[in-house]
Amino acid sequence: MIKSTQAGNDDKADNGNARDQLLSATREIMRDGDTIDISLSELSLRAGLNSALVKYYFGNKQGLMLALLDSDMRRILASVDALLAKDMAPDVKLRKHIRAAIQTYYDCPYLNRLLMRLVRDAAPQDAAKIADDYLRPLSQAYDKLIDEGVSQGIFRKTDPQLFYFMVTGTADRFFSARLVLRHCFDQETVTPEMRDSYADQVEDIMMRGILV
Repeated sequence: MIKSTQAGNDDKADNGNARDQLLSATREIMRDGDTIDISLSELSLRAGLNSALVKYYFGNKQGLMLALLDSDMRRILASVDALLAKDMAPDVKLRKHIRAAIQTYYDCPYLNRLLMRLVRDAAPQDAAKIADDYLRPLSQAYDKLIDEGVSQGIFRKTDPQLFYFMVTGTADRFFSARLVLRHCFDQETVTPEMRDSYADQVEDIMMRGILV
């Protein structure tokens, strides 16, 4: 293992949690700074670890970003799979999913920008792997959920892929628009109260649009 030159950092690096600490610190920097561009020096300060550990655990900064995306997306996919497996009506599932999507982008406002950056910058085979690992399973979950509602006469005939873009786009845009809040509404960040009010409105409008 690559050792930090500082004793305090050595202890952190050796406790088995250094990899998770680096991922958590990366999340915090992106969320707090409303950015997907970070410096290793800032990451080192935030995590309290030697930046050389990025190379040890992830290979390079690109590897760190891929690991962060993998961590976030696997958590999302597990949540969606658990929701689909529940014994409840399709409209109840969809309401829960819409609110969960908004919560996800509230927690990780960088998510869509990071995903698009990695797909754009990756080699073709790596971009295809990102799509196969994360985007295709999510799209297939929408196929299943929307088709289930349509077949039961609960939802109007709706294109699942377009509905996926509607949900993710609506969630992403609101929480990645901090500059708009600052310059147009004199507000620095989205409060939990704004998040909840937004979730209420999005759920109401989307469900009115899809329900028979």
